[in-house]
Amino acid sequence: MPLTSPRRSALVDQVISQLRNQITSGEWPVGSRIPTEPELVEQLGVARNTVREAVRALAHNGLLDIRQGSGTYVLATSELAGVMHRRFAGADPRHVAELRSTLESSAARLAAERRTERDLGQLDALLARREEAWASGDAEVFVAADISLHMAVVAASHNDVLVGLYADLGDLLRDWLRDDVGTELTPDTHMDHGRLVEAIRRGDGDAAASEAAGYPFEWLKEAPGRARD
Repeated sequence: MPLTSPRRSALVDQVISQLRNQITSGEWPVGSRIPTEPELVEQLGVARNTVREAVRALAHNGLLDIRQGSGTYVLATSELAGVMHRRFAGADPRHVAELRSTLESSAARLAAERRTERDLGQLDALLARREEAWASGDAEVFVAADISLHMAVVAASHNDVLVGLYADLGDLLRDWLRDDVGTELTPDTHMDHGRLVEAIRRGDGDAAASEAAGYPFEWLKEAPGRARD
């Protein structure tokens, strides 16, 4: 989607708003490189200094990462996600697993109580996509599919606050899972999420919560380079 040219004063604020919209709408996904400064100048019809100031502001807020000699990349989808990324990027893996376990088990319990037929259809489709991604052997594709399934479980909780918090953590979760999975998918690290989906389908909150609670610790034990308990 092309950027529109700002026509009012406060150009920097308008450019910030438009660039942020490109990020939050998914036009520029997390990890992607945004257009170069000259390209943005041409698209927006504003001065180079205006573009530069807007990009720096979004980098300061944690949405963009300016890499000298490489370009500017999308780091997070919201200011809160950016803050979380900076604050917890180097967190202790066990603490990360404990946080994920707490959030995901609570979401799974609520999902078992509140899921709709539409939710179940989405979970089935994403579970199948996750298995296909694993079979492909592509770790990056698998990470994306796994995160999508977990986000769908949280969405099925129908708790807007929990959904929003998990979404803001999504970029960090992707990084953590990428570290856990490594670059190679091996049979001994595969975890079946079918039991989780079936527990949600049955409306069994205890079983759903138990399944979801254990997954982060399994990755912690099995991830390449991580110490086993």
